[in-house]
Amino acid sequence: MSFQTTAAHSSRIKKSNPASARRPSCAFSSLPRRKPIARAGSSSKQQSQDDYSDDDTPSSSSSDPTARLPDAGLIHTLLTDLTLRDVPQAILHITTHTFTPIPPTRSGLSSTRTAEILNFRRALPPVATVSHVQALLHAPTAVAREIAELTAKGTIRKLVIPGRGGAGELLILTRDLEGLINSSTTLDDAVKAAYIKLLREQPTALKLPRSSLSQDAARQLMQAGFITAATPTWTAADVFSAPGQGARGTLASLTSIASAARGGVGKVGNEGVVHAAGGSGGRAGSSAGGMGDYSVSVPNVGAYLKLLTSARTHLVGVLGKTRFREMTEEGLRERWEGGVEGAGRGSEARRDRGEFGVARGRTRWWRVFWGVEFGWVVRECVGAGMVEVFETGSVGRGVRVI
Repeated sequence: MSFQTTAAHSSRIKKSNPASARRPSCAFSSLPRRKPIARAGSSSKQQSQDDYSDDDTPSSSSSDPTARLPDAGLIHTLLTDLTLRDVPQAILHITTHTFTPIPPTRSGLSSTRTAEILNFRRALPPVATVSHVQALLHAPTAVAREIAELTAKGTIRKLVIPGRGGAGELLILTRDLEGLINSSTTLDDAVKAAYIKLLREQPTALKLPRSSLSQDAARQLMQAGFITAATPTWTAADVFSAPGQGARGTLASLTSIASAARGGVGKVGNEGVVHAAGGSGGRAGSSAGGMGDYSVSVPNVGAYLKLLTSARTHLVGVLGKTRFREMTEEGLRERWEGGVEGAGRGSEARRDRGEFGVARGRTRWWRVFWGVEFGWVVRECVGAGMVEVFETGSVGRGVRVI
């Protein structure tokens, strides 16, 4: 037996080739790689960048949907290409830039649908919310003071629709309101003149006394939509509110009620007894036979408020579906317009490739919202305190839910 014989030759153990060795299986062996494999031809700078990046730390790249947008500060002036000096200019800008013009070609809208859209737009009143005006002028205190001054002078008229919150506080130019009254076909000339005179005599009044209008005039104005029956501003839940909230009944008013004669109607609490004692509960004008006042309104204001609230809700809902509840303004515009032809920065490139997107008539933008302008909805949401616009510093402006 030779001493040079080793165990490698005699035994069945064979040396394995490192190049052909199988990788030991484990629970993480089937997962895909997150980092690219460093190749021999790659530069050392690229390798250092790959080693420096961490999967747990989100990248600041704007193209990464899993990363937050860089925030360089809030934007206080939403209109950069236009300067508005006062409230009437802001109201005029809002009412004239509510809808997108119907495209002359490739709109995807039939002639019947186009007529419906035009009639709907024409029927809406030229009103603007107070929150929208404040979003354009960005001076809440100065805007509130100017609204009070212009209302007292009779330049603008303020309307309050109960039960709508901030969306129910509307502004309209007095000339536009009088134009709607004069152009109405359901009002007599005498009723038009009497109603305009009454509004000029009470420029700041939100409600008109029932005794100021005859029954026939009130019937015509109510059918035309210029007045509505005043509703109480309190609900059944307000009855159980604490009296110290400065609200519907105070301790002073309760004391006045308690001092009524024993067994009298005021003692047991008749209709409007809190209002008669100095509180704000009960129906207005309850002392005049239980008949309330008339609220000043405009025709088709309900359709306007429905469009406004639904557009706000949809825009906030689109942002709420994202991971960080924020998007770039351009990306949000494309989502709002439904990817139609001509929307977004890459529309020319898509047109060259033949990718025209969805026709306008098939999108929610035109089926539900009648082609309302994207910037108009964003400013409404900003004024209502639902979203905020900020500068990214790299990809334009961003919009996030508050």
